[in-house]
Amino acid sequence: MTTHPFHNVTHAAEPAALLDRLGTVFRTFDEQDSGCVSYGLLADGRRWFVKTATTPEGLSSLRRAVALHHSVSHPAVVPLVHSFTTDNGSALVHPWTAGEVLYHPTRSRHGGRAAPGRPMARFRALPLPRVHAALDAVLDAHLAVEAAGFVAVDFYDGCMLYDFDEHRMVLCDLDEYRQGPFVLDADRLPGSTRYMAPEESVRGARIDLRTTVFSLGRALRLLLDAGDDEEHWRGTPEQLEVVRTATARVPRDRFPSVRALADAWRSVV
Repeated sequence: MTTHPFHNVTHAAEPAALLDRLGTVFRTFDEQDSGCVSYGLLADGRRWFVKTATTPEGLSSLRRAVALHHSVSHPAVVPLVHSFTTDNGSALVHPWTAGEVLYHPTRSRHGGRAAPGRPMARFRALPLPRVHAALDAVLDAHLAVEAAGFVAVDFYDGCMLYDFDEHRMVLCDLDEYRQGPFVLDADRLPGSTRYMAPEESVRGARIDLRTTVFSLGRALRLLLDAGDDEEHWRGTPEQLEVVRTATARVPRDRFPSVRALADAWRSVV
């Protein structure tokens, strides 16, 4: 069991005051549009990532995150070590994990994904064996998600944290993942249109493992390309054919499960 400075905390009226009492906040993440504000905290000689909800939508996401982490444990998924309530919602505590998110903050953007020196551009310049290993970690983590009965929602490169020193890919911020299958009762699920399946924008549509397969197929396509224009594929024709099946517009034409996608992908890598 991970020892952390929050073990006696079940409620904090104001999370910022609690963090100041426990240690030193060395970074604040407040440029996302998720309805959450997060902090990097140094306490008891270790660094922690603390995520707090600032809106009702953010609170719903954090509640979903707790449910996911209670069911899914995988080396490529940043674990949840503690949660507590606040006067405005709740807060989650994760160990600080080395790496850089392969996306820009959603408000300021700071030059976008493709700008030289940005994490995504650097990732796309890695030797192919490094990229293949990272993609395999993404697929393997989603095998655990599938086994627990969850489907991916709002999965995109903002959920991917890559350590360029250790060459390790881990996933974070999987807060919208849900038990599936389910029927979409809104006009649209949250997410990036670059990764979303067509049914995620259709009220009454079935959201299931084939939806997850589509998002993962898009991850394979975008991370194994040299740019956002998708005109510089670095993989093989056989790999691209796997991607095409995974991202078919009609769900029944896709791989029926993450396992089937992973097996097909690994057979051509």
